[in-house]
Amino acid sequence: MTTTATRPAPSTRRHHVVGLASAFGIGMLVAVQSRLNGELGGILGDGIPAALISFGTGLLILLVATAVVPPVRRGLVKVWRTIRRPMRGYGGLRWWQCLGGLAGAFLVATQSITVSVIGVAVFLVAGVAGQAISSLVVDRLGFGPAGPQPLTAVRIVGALIALAAVGLAVSEQLSHPDGLMLAILPALAGVGTAVQQAINGRVARSASSDAYGAVAAGVVNFLVGFVALLIVFAVDLALRGAPRHLPSEPWLYLGGACGVIFISAAAAVVRVVGVFVLGLGTIAGQLIASLFIDVFLPVADKPITTPVVAGTLLALVAVVVAAVPNLRRD
Repeated sequence: MTTTATRPAPSTRRHHVVGLASAFGIGMLVAVQSRLNGELGGILGDGIPAALISFGTGLLILLVATAVVPPVRRGLVKVWRTIRRPMRGYGGLRWWQCLGGLAGAFLVATQSITVSVIGVAVFLVAGVAGQAISSLVVDRLGFGPAGPQPLTAVRIVGALIALAAVGLAVSEQLSHPDGLMLAILPALAGVGTAVQQAINGRVARSASSDAYGAVAAGVVNFLVGFVALLIVFAVDLALRGAPRHLPSEPWLYLGGACGVIFISAAAAVVRVVGVFVLGLGTIAGQLIASLFIDVFLPVADKPITTPVVAGTLLALVAVVVAAVPNLRRD
């Protein structure tokens, strides 16, 4: 009797540990994608076509997977049927909950526009603020598949520390309004990321309870984002003309593949740990990877400064403060 009663605690703790580790890897991929798309946008002289290329290559990968993997196709059919005949209450899926790709498109476009100017570290630390605050609200309102989550004092403190970390990281930008304005864009992208993770998790749950549901959610995400970017690119092409010639380096086109992995993985992990914990682990992975990238492969004349390092470490403190109670929870 006693043994049976004590089993859920280690299982729950193990799920959170695995979820945080997965989220950490997702965050590292986001940092790599940010650098790839930022570099591609800088070479093309326009972030919009770079974002379109990233989403286009990711969508192509997922369409091939859909063609060769029947469970993914069945999952997409289930999503379509659920939208047409949504259930009442929390378990339903509305059409607007399939629009997470819009936030993804904005994130990728922001990467392509700002990273070559402000660097990967500042980009991602700014995104921490938006993601930390937004994930609190998203979890509290129950947008994600895990349902409404409590708004605890520890979570609020963690989010406030993350905000302080952003202020510290971009403090040197205060005397340069242009750079500060660019830092606002990734903060807005962070807000969208939390919403995207929540509703993609709902789509994945509607598609299937296994990993194929996460891939199906990725297909919906990339399709919506690609269409949105295609429309924006058409306007951009009419106003600014064609971008510069495409670079020959093949590694610059891997941003879409990174996106496929972390979008699908996030759709699966969010069902286990919730939006806020997923966001925390993702933030940790992003910050550490971005520091390594900016130290060993700096962008132009944007070396790592003391405030950026201090802001990154403070943001990691925010992750620990808010995540530890989840790991200790029975």
